[in-house]
Amino acid sequence: MTINSLLAVSTSERWSGFWQGDIGRWILTNGIHIALLLIAGLLAARFINWVAQRISRRIDAEYQESDQLVRSESAKHRQAVASVISWVSIAILFVVVAVEITDALAIPVGSLVAPAAVLGAALGFGAQRIVQDLLAGFFIITEKQYGFGDLVALTVAGIAMPAEGTVEDVTLRVTKMRSAEGEMLTIPNGQIVKTVNLSKDWARAVIDVPVPAAADLNKVNDLLHEVAQKAMEDEGLRQLVLDAPQLMGVESIELDTVNLRMVARTLPGKQFEVGRRLRVLVIAALRRAGVVTPGDGGATPTVGAIVHPATAGGAEESQGPVEQKK
Repeated sequence: MTINSLLAVSTSERWSGFWQGDIGRWILTNGIHIALLLIAGLLAARFINWVAQRISRRIDAEYQESDQLVRSESAKHRQAVASVISWVSIAILFVVVAVEITDALAIPVGSLVAPAAVLGAALGFGAQRIVQDLLAGFFIITEKQYGFGDLVALTVAGIAMPAEGTVEDVTLRVTKMRSAEGEMLTIPNGQIVKTVNLSKDWARAVIDVPVPAAADLNKVNDLLHEVAQKAMEDEGLRQLVLDAPQLMGVESIELDTVNLRMVARTLPGKQFEVGRRLRVLVIAALRRAGVVTPGDGGATPTVGAIVHPATAGGAEESQGPVEQKK
């Protein structure tokens, strides 16, 4: 028998002896069981994530294939609930896997009661904020305060200015939102003091129009009513507003100007776009009518004064400087 054959026989005997020993038998029984538990847990977690992402993509596809300009409230809520359910399911799955591994290792659970109580008391003081975040997130989802795609302004404890942006993800612990500058904001749910949903069911565009105090308000009102009618004739605006814009009247009176307010009910989250378009229409109408703000001093033809009938005698004086500037 050669040296190589002797080495092979001795190696095989030692290897077979290893599997017949205590460590080898433990690996063949408990070790394989624990490995299978870990692999099954990871595969199940990936499957849960895949299902949640598939549901989210299906909701997005339904929205993109439809003729809706904004997401429905039910779609927002379903997407938020799918995210929360997937997160909770993965957490429960890992707890179950940890319990099974503990059982496979034959660790006596009774002996861990006392240390667990001490550890739980210590963690209880340090994890109060986490528990607060989880409870707040639970009520945010169940009360449908906001969901995926909502435009919100959140007042956060310890921060003076509210955090504004579009919600991109809601879990039991945090809310992730994208600001207008493209920044991703992650806010713990327990730190949210007040929630302002700017895209819940419907929104309102508010346009304040300053006009000179000497202007004829009746003519300005007629002018703004014409703007409201033309807004409903605009195909782009008609799809965004729920009803015709309304002129509320005088909102405030200042030294040189009178502020008139126009409002319009819009689709959720479209109030800013509608406000911008209406301001363009108002500015164009005021420019055509020759109405100018006092700050322009008559130097800019965006607003020349509409002469009040009581001051008709000074019509030439009011219009003269504007014509000279032209």
